[in-house]
Amino acid sequence: MWNLITLDGFFEGPKSWDIDWHESVWGEDLEQLSLEQLRSADMLLFGRVTYEGMASYWPSQKGDIADFMNKIPKVVFSRTLKKADWSNTKLVRENAEKEVTRLKAQSGKTLFIFGSANLSSTLTRHHLIDEYRLGLVPLLLGGGNLLFKTSPERMKLKLIEARPLKSGCVILRYQPEGKQS
Repeated sequence: MWNLITLDGFFEGPKSWDIDWHESVWGEDLEQLSLEQLRSADMLLFGRVTYEGMASYWPSQKGDIADFMNKIPKVVFSRTLKKADWSNTKLVRENAEKEVTRLKAQSGKTLFIFGSANLSSTLTRHHLIDEYRLGLVPLLLGGGNLLFKTSPERMKLKLIEARPLKSGCVILRYQPEGKQS
């Protein structure tokens, strides 16, 4: 999972796609990191809301990131979406955890989740996320959509990297205890 997150735990503001605060840390080093991560991905996973935002943005964009985003295989998980028209996208309507378990079993597949807090919450509850990559943004947003949803279970994580960027953003990488990279 990869997300920018504020110090108070939000990945977006009160409205869907309220992410203008990303600009406060965007720069050459975060762009380079984003490209490196994208190049290591074999497939992207999205919940409906994130998928709709990405699918409305990337097809009309130009450049390396846009080319990659439009070509990479994608899976969108939604019970309400009627179709998924963005190139190389598969729509899965039922049982995200079963499909992700199947995808993870395929040899050499590196799956990335961007945004998609509800999907991430479901996959976290089922212990299907191997690594949490967070860009901690030095900002108190004051309200919005929390990345990590309420859960009846605690999950202890092990820090595997902490790297500050020039912008003040800190890249944090965690694994659930007991997982190997």
